[in-house]
Amino acid sequence: MPQRKRPQKGSKAFFPRKRARRIYPRIKSWPKIKEVKPLGFAGYKAGMSHVILVDTNPNSPSKGQEVAKPITILDCPPIFVLGFRCYTNNKSSFDVFSEKFDKNLSRKLKVPKKPKTLEEQLSKLPKNITKINLICHTNPSFKKKPEIFEIALGGSVEEQLKYAKEILGKKIRVSDVFKEGDLVDVVAVTKGKGFQGPVKRFGVRTHGRKAQQMQRHVAPLGQNEPGKVRWTIPQAGQAGFQTRTELNKRILKISNGFNVKGGFVNYGNISGDCILLEGCVSGSKKRLIRLRFAIRPKKVYPIEIKHIPTENK
Repeated sequence: MPQRKRPQKGSKAFFPRKRARRIYPRIKSWPKIKEVKPLGFAGYKAGMSHVILVDTNPNSPSKGQEVAKPITILDCPPIFVLGFRCYTNNKSSFDVFSEKFDKNLSRKLKVPKKPKTLEEQLSKLPKNITKINLICHTNPSFKKKPEIFEIALGGSVEEQLKYAKEILGKKIRVSDVFKEGDLVDVVAVTKGKGFQGPVKRFGVRTHGRKAQQMQRHVAPLGQNEPGKVRWTIPQAGQAGFQTRTELNKRILKISNGFNVKGGFVNYGNISGDCILLEGCVSGSKKRLIRLRFAIRPKKVYPIEIKHIPTENK
């Protein structure tokens, strides 16, 4: 009988626990939306605070009462549409770029001295296009080197191509994508903690002081057969600086500027667009946070904010 093989079943949870490829994440899965618009945005983590709002969830024990909720403030300056990428059936892609480039973009990639015209690039478009993603880059005030990433579009392929031609070389604001009360998925790279042991990395219980060997290690490494250590055994290695996705974070408010007394620690004040996101967000301050529409949304209840304090935390 031949040896039968099958793909591995089940989830590996947070494995493999290794460093992210870059400091801002990639998004591989996008929700399907009929409306033609970008399916995501990006912002920089500024800090945390809290708000006082009315609990409108009818199933909550505190319904109708004023409760305090932690929030994360994301600075969301406009992003520039550098170009768009067309994907085809044979897993190839074709890029179309704007005729004008930002001056700081040369710090990230090679900018052509004589870029091709838009008509020349559109004449070479493939016919078997399956989807189109926008190629965008940021331009924050505190960073000279922009980040470049892709954002998917909703709608049919014909509508995506028409929208990409119109928005090419222009700016997109966060209010053009999201609105207050929307549920978003937050994709970010967590804080890096370097090389750590199994106690800090996996929460393994430490041994007593009379243990014959080390206290902060895993006692059994597995059975005798087969003679190897399985990947499920907690061991030392990289902790933190890993790409993580949190589902269904609610946008409480989108405002033009949000300042606290003395400014946010290690960030300063926010003069442009920003998002007040319910709950905490992975990553350190000034790190790029990717947002997308919720891929598995839950029921949404109305928002009634009573007070937003401006004290520094």
